[in-house]
Amino acid sequence: MFGLGLWILASACEPSDPCRSSRMHLRTRYAARYVGHWVVARGDTLTLPQMGDRFKLTNVVLDTARVAVGRDCHFRGTLVFQVPRAETLAVTWLGAPEQALIYGWPAELGPFAGIGAVRVGDSLAGAILFDERLGVRVRPGVTARFIAGRARQ
Repeated sequence: MFGLGLWILASACEPSDPCRSSRMHLRTRYAARYVGHWVVARGDTLTLPQMGDRFKLTNVVLDTARVAVGRDCHFRGTLVFQVPRAETLAVTWLGAPEQALIYGWPAELGPFAGIGAVRVGDSLAGAILFDERLGVRVRPGVTARFIAGRARQ
């Protein structure tokens, strides 16, 4: 009974806003290495036969502003595409010691689950991740990789 009461008390003390939770302190520390405006220096132009469109990513902007996503909290960001049309997508992201995961692509854009990116020295190296649940089959080994550097101030 005491353990149940302690759990209820601890749950009641946790903030209702997930962006003010104690675990966001650690997430903010992990995210720090990925924050910034990254300009794609070299990247694959991905063509999906089922969709007929080519995609070319030109900028990745990862910010520290927080946004509640359901019962979780992510950071805000944007992805800028040049092809098939000039477009800026609002996304969310999380940083971990081993990689940053970027989420929030609209389903009408394609079968994308997001981007997985890692810091390699002063660069950000990433690959687009595919979501099989959206019905578009991608050949094994098909990737869209990119290397980005920090934007000059």
